[in-house]
Amino acid sequence: MSRQLLSLRALLAFEAAARHVSFARAAHELHVTPAAISQQIKSLEDQIGQSLFERSPALRLSAPAVAVSRQLGEALDLLERVSQQLRVDQSERPLVVSLAPSFAARWLIPRLERFNARHPDIELRLLATTRTVDFDAEGVDLAVRYGSGRYPGLHVERLRAETVVAIAHPRLAVGLVHPSDLLGATLLHNSGMSWDPTFPDWPTWLRNAGVAPQAPLRIREFGEANLHIEAALAGLGVALVWRTLVNEELASGRMVALFQEQPLTNAFHFVCPPARLAMPRVAAFRQWLLEEIGR
Repeated sequence: MSRQLLSLRALLAFEAAARHVSFARAAHELHVTPAAISQQIKSLEDQIGQSLFERSPALRLSAPAVAVSRQLGEALDLLERVSQQLRVDQSERPLVVSLAPSFAARWLIPRLERFNARHPDIELRLLATTRTVDFDAEGVDLAVRYGSGRYPGLHVERLRAETVVAIAHPRLAVGLVHPSDLLGATLLHNSGMSWDPTFPDWPTWLRNAGVAPQAPLRIREFGEANLHIEAALAGLGVALVWRTLVNEELASGRMVALFQEQPLTNAFHFVCPPARLAMPRVAAFRQWLLEEIGR
């Protein structure tokens, strides 16, 4: 018996638009243009002979759309789970984790031996990148992302509140008693953080600490977080960094935290497609990650 099914692409467009009540947000989630979403929904409306959205004065679901949108979402969730099961046995390939190079090098890798000891059967592959990945297209299972936590369509858990801290080699820290002492120091700046408006530059940090620079600051630029931190470890100057990345150095005394830490609105998050949360390997990594963050 042949099945009378509507276009899957059009159904995906409709379900996303219905969930967001926005063609633009649906387009962002599905990585297409709003015009493409509109075209798919118009095609679907032509096939079924009725409107799914009332477009004036504001976009809203029609009565037939309200009746089926939740059922459609549940059906697509089931189809995604079935698709996962039909793929190559997930236990036979590496667990792919996307995360920023600095977080991978300075936080994750020093702790990986504990994960390997607990889960020797899970092969881990790290995709170190600062860009937003496409989980399905790139075969990524989960990610640790730094940002606001607004990732539509994904399961998101905030790992910990983040702060920015000024750090220096103990040799340099001796003469830095008050934030105003930094006006004569070499200040290391990570220009690679320019994408994050919540991370302060040195003039902003000093103003927040009650210091108003009256002359140009002595700033040395570094374009990557690991180089920035290594320069501070080498005693080349004072650096502003995420506290998470230097916990080990501060605990060991290799670096000194200067003055009061300043809170950030952004944070690190555990992120993955909802359907993958139930995968045993993803669940194992998530549990281990939460335990390590809580140490």
